Amino acid sequence: MPKNNDIVQPGNSWRGFKELEQRWALLGELHARPFEPVAVPRQFYHFAFLTDDDERRADRTALETLVKSRGGTPPSVDESFHRSSIGAWDLRWESHTEFTTYAWGTSSDSGTIFSPAPDFAFDPSGRLIVAAHLSIVSDDVSDAEIERMFDRNSLCLIEAERGDALVATDFQVDPTGFTRILILDKGLGEDRAGTLVRRIIEIETYRTLALLGLPPAREAAPIVRQTEQELAVLTGKIRDAEDIETNHASLRRLTELAAKIEAQAAETGFRFGASRAYYEIVQARLNVIGEIEVPGRRTFSGFFARRLAPAISTCNAVEKRQDNLSRKLMRTAELLRTSIQFELEQQNRDLLASMNRRARLQLRLQQTIEGLSIAAVSYYAVGLLGYLFKGLVPSTAPVSPAVLTALSVPLIIGIVWWILYRARKAFEGRNRTKP
Repeated sequence: MPKNNDIVQPGNSWRGFKELEQRWALLGELHARPFEPVAVPRQFYHFAFLTDDDERRADRTALETLVKSRGGTPPSVDESFHRSSIGAWDLRWESHTEFTTYAWGTSSDSGTIFSPAPDFAFDPSGRLIVAAHLSIVSDDVSDAEIERMFDRNSLCLIEAERGDALVATDFQVDPTGFTRILILDKGLGEDRAGTLVRRIIEIETYRTLALLGLPPAREAAPIVRQTEQELAVLTGKIRDAEDIETNHASLRRLTELAAKIEAQAAETGFRFGASRAYYEIVQARLNVIGEIEVPGRRTFSGFFARRLAPAISTCNAVEKRQDNLSRKLMRTAELLRTSIQFELEQQNRDLLASMNRRARLQLRLQQTIEGLSIAAVSYYAVGLLGYLFKGLVPSTAPVSPAVLTALSVPLIIGIVWWILYRARKAFEGRNRTKP
């Protein structure tokens, strides 16, 4: 039978088939963060740090320095999980999308369930968000001792792994800065103990990360409420507006409000979505550990239903209000644009009608002026022609100059009209050919 390291090798495709570039990365992702056996008793100090891209690179560099200084092999560039032994401690390091975790584990033979945290020699980057102290011991702790370890008002106590373990915590930070979690082993075995430890630590980590959406939701809610109120006022102004200037001012304000809400939604969208995802992981982990209620004790699910679920509901409600408000703003702005467009078209129609009236008046005036011009020019032309006839026609001619002048009047009028007509046509033709 082949060994694992013989079959999980890139390039060992059956018959040399061409492989997807990400095939081995996808296959390896299922086994990237393995569960490890846990021998009881044992204590863990778990830390989670929010990290951006620069902090993740700095954190990996710090981890490499730490591991190399203890003679270990640092993680490769593409590894998101690393395990190393540092003295009496086992270090488990994991890099996630927006956070990095360190889990320090050691055997606990001192008889103290929660030993004081040592001064760990590591310098992680990022901002601390989770610090949990988990202790798993054999089932020899009384209920009275458990109540002395935790705040009785918020103590949660459940059975897990089909009743083979008892888990207790109050989800509060103790004087040393850690959230304490106690697991009583009632027959788990090392493999199941390791699985349960990892699941409980994940519940503590992801329930804290899920709450990251609550502060942005609280900051966004007043802005959304104020915008909703202003939208109602603007809608009333639009309804009662009697001039286009008022509508223009309302449209500008609507556009400003829509831009503000869209910017806010863009800022909070990732955080709200991440909170939902983390909350779903918490619920999934509770289902996996097989939570069983201890009579008279508060369960993890019950505690989260009263404390965590309302926070997630707040995030969802604010996100939904943002989405609804954005649609209302856009719909109102579109209706207002339509109203303004209608008013502009009506104004344009009135303007065109007024221009048509002015054009008809100008045409009539032009025709009147042309008629007067024809009469005036003809009058002067006939007068000049009369003088010409008087000078050229002798008095003994059969037709007198006055008769000739009278007979020329229609001809002169016709010639003047024809000249003006041709001039007007030529002018109109030049105007039509201009670009």
